[in-house]
Amino acid sequence: MYNRIKRFIDFLISLIILPILLLLIIIVGIAIKLDDGGPVFYFGERIGYHGKIFKMFKFRSMKVNAPDLRYDDGSTYNAENDPRVTKVGKFLRRTSLDEVPQFFNVLLGDMAFIGPRPDSAFYLSEYTDEERVILSVRPGITGYNQAINRNSVSTKEKLQNDIIYVNKMSFFFDVKIIFMTIVSVLHSKNIYRDTNKEETIVELEEK
Repeated sequence: MYNRIKRFIDFLISLIILPILLLLIIIVGIAIKLDDGGPVFYFGERIGYHGKIFKMFKFRSMKVNAPDLRYDDGSTYNAENDPRVTKVGKFLRRTSLDEVPQFFNVLLGDMAFIGPRPDSAFYLSEYTDEERVILSVRPGITGYNQAINRNSVSTKEKLQNDIIYVNKMSFFFDVKIIFMTIVSVLHSKNIYRDTNKEETIVELEEK
């Protein structure tokens, strides 16, 4: 029941903030173009509601044709000194502004404001039966794991927190996550994985 109410709230809010979103796209778009002249947006294939693959919108934060580097658990490589990230991209990532275009995904029904962060499309076959419960809700721009860990944990740790979210999902839990996310972003917490750990990094080959 809450899934339906949640979708209505998401759609209504995304409509209300659409003018602000369009203005922000113009401002950030100009900054990206002035930085390196490349495309404003990046479209990544992600796992959505009931396992449907969709295109997730983001402001481009990496250099054009940058290699897709991954940790050995399949999660995206991220580090403060990542040479693939543009000057504007570093600011967008630190402030999470690179995620703002996903409001269009919310409007289209691919995503929700609050929910499990969507994994890359190739990871769908890697889910265990227990983990597949997260496919019963729409992925979110932010979520429980994003609020407490942001980008600092492995895929498996993230999925465990996603399961907790699905099992506890309610309006008041969503409101709590919004405030937790704001605090995390304002304090620039957990932007990167722990670089002190030795982890294998591989380049994901295009199919």
